[in-house]
Amino acid sequence: MQRTRKIATTAVALAAVLAVPAAAHPAAPPAAATAASPALGIGHVFVIVLENKTFDELYGANGSSYLSTTLESQGTLLPNYYGIGHESNPNYLALISGQGPNPQTQADCQSYDDFLPSPAVFDPRGNGQAIGTGCVYPADVKTLPDQLDAAGLTWRGYMEDMGQEVGREPSHCGEPAFLSTSQGPRDVTQSAAADDQYAARHNPFVYFHSLIDSGQCHADVLPLGSADATSSNAVLAGDLSSVGTTPNFSFITPDLCHDGHDATCADPTEPAGIAGIDQFLQTWVPLIEASPAYQQDGLLVITTDESEWGESQQDSTSCCGEQPGPDTPMPGITGVGGGRTGALVIGKCVAAGATDPTAYNHYALLRSLEDIYGISTGGSDGHGHLGYAGAAGVTAFGPDVFSACSPAAAALARKS
Repeated sequence: MQRTRKIATTAVALAAVLAVPAAAHPAAPPAAATAASPALGIGHVFVIVLENKTFDELYGANGSSYLSTTLESQGTLLPNYYGIGHESNPNYLALISGQGPNPQTQADCQSYDDFLPSPAVFDPRGNGQAIGTGCVYPADVKTLPDQLDAAGLTWRGYMEDMGQEVGREPSHCGEPAFLSTSQGPRDVTQSAAADDQYAARHNPFVYFHSLIDSGQCHADVLPLGSADATSSNAVLAGDLSSVGTTPNFSFITPDLCHDGHDATCADPTEPAGIAGIDQFLQTWVPLIEASPAYQQDGLLVITTDESEWGESQQDSTSCCGEQPGPDTPMPGITGVGGGRTGALVIGKCVAAGATDPTAYNHYALLRSLEDIYGISTGGSDGHGHLGYAGAAGVTAFGPDVFSACSPAAAALARKS
């Protein structure tokens, strides 16, 4: 997240990689196995990440009206779901890699530096943590997309507003351009522009050399595009048109207005805060739920990166046995965790209108995704779980979340 930092969008030093032109119609992901989870039969998972809201802010009486009046009745609410640190960036990285915070990710990666040392030196105590500091992890630090590629499954990241302003970031992958300051080069996407409210720090894929160097980030991290599937600018909406064009894993990041991050928008015509969240969800959730892939075997997870973090609110509570890692003494700056945010799970095998008090966090969601996709080898624990997703105390979604399936099937979905 960003509190008081404001970085101008003028005098941008254009990185060479930004010269890549946008494709009018990005190629659809190749068709993949329909059901990634043999036990549950879940083949397509959609994750939407909102910003900087406590559970009570988002799900309480004054929270998101669309979540409370429409979506909560469709799925299972997880009121004891937690972020894993502060500020925003390490939470996004944890969701796809299991890596804990380090000093630069805790500062929201202002300068987009390579993580050092490289190649990675891993903590000998286990849990797959790269020891050091920096933003862009070496190629030997793997991610969920790397696991999906190896399993023959498909994935895509959809970033709202990415590539809208020429010279700010490219329309594929989304590496930030830099502004020269007295403190050195700074990521210009830390502040919103009126016509481009994309933030690189909310795009986890751009922080891993395993995805950047292989070309997968450029191929599979795309602008969200128009919600009108017939538009030439449709990306996610176009991919949702058939089962064969919908990735097995879709990671969706709203812009700084629609994720609830900014209290006021750089574009004054756009709603901000909770109203921005409602507008985004009301636009995209019905499209996802109406898609052939979701109707066939879909699961939707709506979560928040971290709780509020500012002068008046500093929730650094945690769950699931989270401990300081090798790179920072306090993942949450004033505590161990990223605060209680809550999450909502809707879809196949999930009971409607239910509340599940089980404690989960972002590492647990990563572990759940790895289990759903049948990834059972490698990782930090030898069972396919990356980083802290394989740590003691972290459990995947099981019969409590997948209560609408048979208990036996739901239990099988949660590996040891």
